[in-house]
Amino acid sequence: MQSHSENQAPPPGCPAHNSGKSVPLHGPDFAADPQAFYEYLRQHGPAAPVELAPGVEASLVTDYAAALHVLQNPDTFARDARRWRALNEGEIPPDSPILPMMAYRPNCLFSDGADHLRLRQAVTESLAKIDTHRLSRHTDRVATYLIDQFSSRGKADLVSDYAQLVPLLVFNDLFGCPAEIGDRLVFGISSLFDGVDAEKANEVLTESLLELVALKRAKPGDDVTSWLMQHQARLTDEEMIHQLVTLIGAGTEPTQNIIASALRLLLSDDKYAGGQHAAGLLVEDAINDVLWNSPPIANYAVHYPMYDVDLSGSKLDAGDPVVISFAAANTDPSLSVSRQTLSKRAHLAWGAGPHACPAKDPALLISVMAIEKLLNSLPDIELGVHANSLSWRPGPIHRALNALPARFTPVRREKRASAPQPSTSRTLGNAPVQPQHAAQKGTWWSGFLSWWKV
Repeated sequence: MQSHSENQAPPPGCPAHNSGKSVPLHGPDFAADPQAFYEYLRQHGPAAPVELAPGVEASLVTDYAAALHVLQNPDTFARDARRWRALNEGEIPPDSPILPMMAYRPNCLFSDGADHLRLRQAVTESLAKIDTHRLSRHTDRVATYLIDQFSSRGKADLVSDYAQLVPLLVFNDLFGCPAEIGDRLVFGISSLFDGVDAEKANEVLTESLLELVALKRAKPGDDVTSWLMQHQARLTDEEMIHQLVTLIGAGTEPTQNIIASALRLLLSDDKYAGGQHAAGLLVEDAINDVLWNSPPIANYAVHYPMYDVDLSGSKLDAGDPVVISFAAANTDPSLSVSRQTLSKRAHLAWGAGPHACPAKDPALLISVMAIEKLLNSLPDIELGVHANSLSWRPGPIHRALNALPARFTPVRREKRASAPQPSTSRTLGNAPVQPQHAAQKGTWWSGFLSWWKV
């Protein structure tokens, strides 16, 4: 079916060459060159055996047509993780870093049938109430604040100083988070995706959302949390928490990866670099390039066959995880010709079918505005290192840069008082947190609120 040789060797670092077992997608070799892994996996047919984390196996769908088939047939491929055979039989390590991303939650991502319809309606109808003008204004304020923190230095890491923070702070506003809750949400969401003490991150996230739900029950506001609560679906507190986990996580992580990856292209690719960086068409073209060729969520949308299935020659067992590789499907060699005529939106970066991402419109608006604001504010910005030296965060789910160093002419700060800088270490409960990537974001939300009130 594919043009690759059946004798093609596994990519560097892949133990499949010697063991014949599932190919691991959780190490630095995969992060460094995922396309080499996808090319090798395509030899197995439309779905191939992979390891998502130590001891956690799944089938990865790498074929575009097969991915669409799985995504669009919920009667055959369910999303409810309570069907996960290996987890039910005690074969999955309880401390697995990927478990919080795969285990069942009572939300629209992990539900089917009538339950999914009820929860999905609550989510889509609540998100539909977002005022795009308000969203635009707040994105501009957040971007202005963040740029103000580093513009006088003449250099910045556009990942940790900007791309990771813009969506987190914007979503805190959309969901009506006060400072003390918002700070913990920033930590919890960031750490969960990074795999930094996932158990602790999940605990912090759950506790902060419990407080947010209790606050909005007592004093509803003009925000997504309150709209979800007031919806005719009558969500319980547990359902509220898990809807919010999905919405905030699914809204922030992809958005920050789109911003960072698109900036990488705009600052390094000859197709975009030079000339008018901030031209709207260039920004949108770069984002579309990312969504096709380096989607922010590379491998996810876990499904569980209701019964043993033959997927175009690949045997899938009932209850075993089937993961959609949006990245591999989008770059399926069989699309090399048809991609020229396909709609720009024919990529699978946002999923497809009944579980397609409901927050893509806010995510795209935030991404475009954040990028344009940065490039207009710092017109001579350029990469601080060679593009080939950039590295990517390990993990099977996201496609995310570790860092994006940039340099520019320092900008003299306005005399407006700046916010308190985030601390380099803080305490969660009784557990000290070291000054890692996520922990450093601990006080950004309260810092922004203080800055805006000045």
